[in-house]
Amino acid sequence: MARVVLLTGGNTGDVKRTLQAAQQLINARVGAVLRCSHRYESKPWGFDAEQHFSNQALEVSTDLQPLEVLEAVQAIEQELGRNRAAEAVEKARTGVAYTSRPIDIDILFYDDEVIASERLTVPHPLLSEREFALAPLCEIMRQRRHPVTGQTMEEMYKALRPNEN
Repeated sequence: MARVVLLTGGNTGDVKRTLQAAQQLINARVGAVLRCSHRYESKPWGFDAEQHFSNQALEVSTDLQPLEVLEAVQAIEQELGRNRAAEAVEKARTGVAYTSRPIDIDILFYDDEVIASERLTVPHPLLSEREFALAPLCEIMRQRRHPVTGQTMEEMYKALRPNEN
């Protein structure tokens, strides 16, 4: 059994209900949810939007291989209303890399594996820049070490908030 760490989030529609549904579907299709953070609110990252995001970190025990996890979470996203084609049109129209969405599920870690393929990069390459991901991670795995940098989640989080150390 592998341990996969996921980050769920969204900023359109009934986000609380969508994140609850995502957790249930992950539990049914990816593996047992072992730990789950509270929901954390944050401003959109990398683009402007009126609606804030709500994010939650999940630790999941799975028998699936990394690409199988990716396929499963992308199917869950689609089922819960994510429309990647419409997002691509919006990104092309605005020239911005990100856009609002009802659900996003990122694979942050898969055990301590380092994966760099065309479809999947793990650990998530922007994790150290994303307070919205590190805050919920610190709640459920503060001392977990990043398999590349060796930093704990807490150390990465504090590096983004130097005035609060």
